[in-house]
Amino acid sequence: MNQTPEDESARRRRLLTLCFLAIGVVYGDIGTSPLYAFREAFNDVHGVLPLRENVLGVLSLIFWSLITVVSIKYATFILRADNKGEGGVMALMALAQRGVRRVHTRWIVMVIGLFGTSLFFGDAVVTPAISVLSAVEGIEVLSPASVHYVMPITALILLGVFSIQKHGTSRIGPLFAPITLIWFVTLGVLGVFGIMHDPGVLKALLPHHAILFFVHNGKLGIFAMGAVVLSITGAEALYSDLGHFGKKPIRLVWFFLVLPCLMLNYLGQGALVLSDPSTAENPFYLLVPAGLLIPMIVLATMATIVASQAVISGTFSMARQAIQLGYLPRMQVLHTSNQQEGQIYLPWINRILLVLTIAVVFGFRSSANLVSAYGLAVVGTMLMNTLLVVIVARRIWRWSYLRVIPAGLIFLGIDALLLTAVADKFIYGAWFPLALGVIVFTIMLTWRRGRELVMREIKRAGLALEPFIASISAHPPLRVSGTAVFLTANPEGVPNALLHNLKHNKVLHERNVILTVDILDEPVAEPEDRKSVVALADDFYLVTLRYGFSEDPNIPAALMAVSQCGFPFEMMDTTFFLSRESIVAGDRPGMMLWRDRLFEILARNATSATAFFQIPGNRLIELGTQVEI
Repeated sequence: MNQTPEDESARRRRLLTLCFLAIGVVYGDIGTSPLYAFREAFNDVHGVLPLRENVLGVLSLIFWSLITVVSIKYATFILRADNKGEGGVMALMALAQRGVRRVHTRWIVMVIGLFGTSLFFGDAVVTPAISVLSAVEGIEVLSPASVHYVMPITALILLGVFSIQKHGTSRIGPLFAPITLIWFVTLGVLGVFGIMHDPGVLKALLPHHAILFFVHNGKLGIFAMGAVVLSITGAEALYSDLGHFGKKPIRLVWFFLVLPCLMLNYLGQGALVLSDPSTAENPFYLLVPAGLLIPMIVLATMATIVASQAVISGTFSMARQAIQLGYLPRMQVLHTSNQQEGQIYLPWINRILLVLTIAVVFGFRSSANLVSAYGLAVVGTMLMNTLLVVIVARRIWRWSYLRVIPAGLIFLGIDALLLTAVADKFIYGAWFPLALGVIVFTIMLTWRRGRELVMREIKRAGLALEPFIASISAHPPLRVSGTAVFLTANPEGVPNALLHNLKHNKVLHERNVILTVDILDEPVAEPEDRKSVVALADDFYLVTLRYGFSEDPNIPAALMAVSQCGFPFEMMDTTFFLSRESIVAGDRPGMMLWRDRLFEILARNATSATAFFQIPGNRLIELGTQVEI
């Protein structure tokens, strides 16, 4: 069908709107990297001297890193690996698992995806701290005596950022894009004026300067490249926010606004250092005219708040996906907008991030120290993304080995070089986000394995459903009017709640529904796959509801749309029965005892299934069952 001029005009307006909004959400993190990335090549523990060949070499490395990692790997290659429009490590893991069949291979894909997700959580603690801290440190340029106020001001700003999360970003969200747009334009303008200090800095765009940098500095050059890694932190946001904006807006904004403005600013800082090597101490703020320093500090602080907000929101989304896919215990998920489903708030995650981020600020004390903790988790996440997307290219896209192997080796080679560059930072602070990642990884693996063991015990001790229904038909108990819905994860067995109800109350309802909820490995379930109903004997029905990992299950609303169970569901005539397992750590084979106890603690503090599935409390009967693992 041909589009009318009005349709084409509406399409363009929507594209421009998405591009505008993507500026604030997608590029907040990578957009604040000029605050600290370039200076750290000369200030780090492995920094090089601000000589001309070194300045040109670092700038060349930054430029070609932005081209190869962000422009080619993420914007061109990885953005293709969308899971029905959704991005992020969890979505990519689910997509890769769909393409493999062997249980062992699926387990390997799961470990890769979970480790990448865990590193993202570790990075989410460091990113707000280093972003806001580096912006506030601008007051030291204005007044060196104000150094004692940097950490308290940073802590207050971060406290405010995390405090407003419960209100959602729908009110302040429209400000994000204008602030970030002004920020990028300012970066570009400052860069243009900075280049005038030494126009010869433009030679840094030639790749041979990057090669000469390693020739001149040897091993030191490789470790100095750890500062270059800081210039690409936030690249994973291009893929993580894919579901919010789509590929085209993300690519357009990167190639026509963000990349040019970032590179202009880096070149401007480089030209300033070439004209005066002493400015390598803080070339970003020294690039700003003295009369505009205060407004620039304010703008930089606002930009870092936007960057922090984007990372925090991304963490909420990642945690919800992990919960839905069964890798984290159920937590309270609050929606902060009636218009946008993606705007959510997880109180527990927010509290944990707040405490850890403030601790990071006071523990590392400066952005220069914090830089040592930054980068390793980011590169680790990028490496996991590469491994997963190679699997997707082979198994889902059906690329031949002649295409997969060269592309995989190139991207893995780049990741390996970046990982080598930041590996030495482990003892200087990079252990911290990595340790956080290992803790999250252990929790997710333990929760997943623990649920499998619980299911094993339930199946072992349970009764088969069909023989049970046959015995009910042969010896019918007393029936009462209404509908009973029994939630269970094992549709082949008799729910414990059904057995307890029959044992203690000696009755069955007129209609009994055995309900199972499945979470699919795709973001949204197709309407035709949403539900399935199997009519069993004696007014028993086996109902399966399916949801994507980006959806919030609402069982009452879904049941109202089920018409294959004899007669419609009336909520006032329906009672939900749920068996709540009480976990007891034991010496049975499965996990080590400390992991059993960890799972016991997680299960005890998980949000109840009734709240998670939005079941009204006045229609619920919950029966406890003790399960030893």
